[in-house]
Amino acid sequence: MALDLDCFEPERGLPGEAVMVREVLRGKRIVLGVTGSIAAFKAVSVASALTQAGALVDVVMTPEATELIRPLSFQALTQRPVAVDMFSMLNQTEISHVSLGHHADVVCIAPATAHTLAKLALGLADDLVTTTCLATRAPLVIAPAMDADMYDHPAVAANVKILRERGATIVEPGYGRMASGLVGQGRLAEPPVIVDTLRIVLARGGDLAGRRVVVTAGGTQEAIDPVRFVSNRSSGKMGYAVAEAARDRGASVVLVTAPTALSAPIGVEVRPVVSAADMHDAVMAALPDADLLIMAAAVADYRPATVAEQKIKKRDDGLTLQLARTTDILAATASLSSERLVRIGFAAESQDLVSNAADKLERKRLDLIVANDISRTDSGFGTDDNAVVLLDRSGGQRELPLLPKREVADRILDEALAIRQSRRA
Repeated sequence: MALDLDCFEPERGLPGEAVMVREVLRGKRIVLGVTGSIAAFKAVSVASALTQAGALVDVVMTPEATELIRPLSFQALTQRPVAVDMFSMLNQTEISHVSLGHHADVVCIAPATAHTLAKLALGLADDLVTTTCLATRAPLVIAPAMDADMYDHPAVAANVKILRERGATIVEPGYGRMASGLVGQGRLAEPPVIVDTLRIVLARGGDLAGRRVVVTAGGTQEAIDPVRFVSNRSSGKMGYAVAEAARDRGASVVLVTAPTALSAPIGVEVRPVVSAADMHDAVMAALPDADLLIMAAAVADYRPATVAEQKIKKRDDGLTLQLARTTDILAATASLSSERLVRIGFAAESQDLVSNAADKLERKRLDLIVANDISRTDSGFGTDDNAVVLLDRSGGQRELPLLPKREVADRILDEALAIRQSRRA
């Protein structure tokens, strides 16, 4: 079935107007199957997160699951009835397992026991969860959960392989201590991982589907000696937001990231780097088949000219560092410019924001530049929000109000798509 994004398309409005983040889950009908694993309590958090993201969540449970957690917990969160009886009627004419399966945009089984995996692989249908899976043609996402050593059993591995070959997406369980006290692989994936996997599956029909996007993030670190380095205040949050937004619109994303305190986004190819030289090499290696480059990283302009082999000892007198220029990554990518590749840079300025950004746009032959005022305390480095000005090569200039960085990311991607469209016109 078609999986077009059913979400808000931001208008190109005036500064200060409200903007809604593109949320691939909004308005989607998701069947959440819960089976008899002790990890069933985590499914409550999954249902809550999906509902808060705007999805319509229909929970179906096996009788065994109701022994571990009550249906009322799910109903209170989703504001929708929970189905357990395979022969129940949703209304006067629709049988629950047929109706739920036919209307679903995606079916997610979390947790899925080893027994459930076996039934799905064999096509058995003796409860509402497995019957709904047989009755649907929607994508199937399965998050297994079982005791230590069970997931590695040849029978379970064979069933997982069969389900993958049929197109199911498997959310791999984690490694850790089980309720039994044993340690091994089998812990249900954390709810955010399951929710992000559903975003990825639903984004296959997004407006960036089939596109390859390279994003840079974080502040590079330039070594002084084995323990010290020169860096900047970048948290990486803007670049990570861009990577996640592109992923949720169907793109294949490469995130080249300097060290940050952020968790790696699910479904994104992360290439960690440290220095500006490292980032240059990683970006150049990723660009040949890229459609879009977004350089959100704060790359050091200078590095220590020499790096001490041993830790520099504290002395009574001062320490002078001789600095050398780093490679200008954006300028280096200009030689790869083509009708296919859209190149977007960032300009962090403390004065003359627009004029300095416009100069950088021209010098580095960018298609778009995102300028932000680093003297503001409510946006930019380390914050969750950003207020930016977008400047393009045609002279266009659009100021965005203070917005969450994820919303800014979607606006940047909208601009990138508009640039590509103008080239085809």
